[in-house]
Amino acid sequence: MKAQLVSSPLAKAVAGVRWYLREIGGTARWEAYLEHCREHGHTPVSRGEFERARTDAKAAAPGARCC
Repeated sequence: MKAQLVSSPLAKAVAGVRWYLREIGGTARWEAYLEHCREHGHTPVSRGEFERARTDAKAAAPGARCC
């Protein structure tokens, strides 16, 4: 059986919520990082180390934040 296209409004809504949660939860970035490591032959750090490095980078370069 072939995969069906997402066509119903409910299926589209569920797909949108799933995408949103992956983006705000960092899962999409984590998976992109793992793919990058595979492509370049690097050993990935743990998820905790990855998130800690992201948090530290945000704190070091606050950009448009006021504080």
